[in-house]
Amino acid sequence: DGKPYEERQLKHRARRAVRPVPIPPVLVGILRAHLDTCGTTAEGRLFSAVRGGPVRSQEYGAVWKEARRKALTAAQVASPLAAIPYDLRHACVSFWLRSGVSLAETARRAGQSVAVLQRYYAKVLDGEEAKMNALIERGLAEHEDDADGS
Repeated sequence: DGKPYEERQLKHRARRAVRPVPIPPVLVGILRAHLDTCGTTAEGRLFSAVRGGPVRSQEYGAVWKEARRKALTAAQVASPLAAIPYDLRHACVSFWLRSGVSLAETARRAGQSVAVLQRYYAKVLDGEEAKMNALIERGLAEHEDDADGS
């Protein structure tokens, strides 16, 4: 069709399917402020390329590289840390899991199955025994308090 990019449907979903993406209220505020200032493109996109149309990776790659240079130490810049913007997705999912968000809720927010989440993020969940034991103990203590009427 002559377009310099290819439009595809969401992975493992029907063509034209949409997926709601739950976000915290603080991000809602940031996005609303952006919309108030910038609006959307004619196609309803939140961001557009300098010359219009969807933002392509070639266009934000240089900006990402410069942002890494400004935000990270020289050693971090030389490392694979946040090498590409997609790494933010992994950081976000890892953060949710480490923060105690359940596997089911994390999978829902990330648009993945729990099985996929466990396969790719098992290392994030490793070493959580002490944290989980503390949660279980707290739950048992609350149950005992309820049983005692306190």
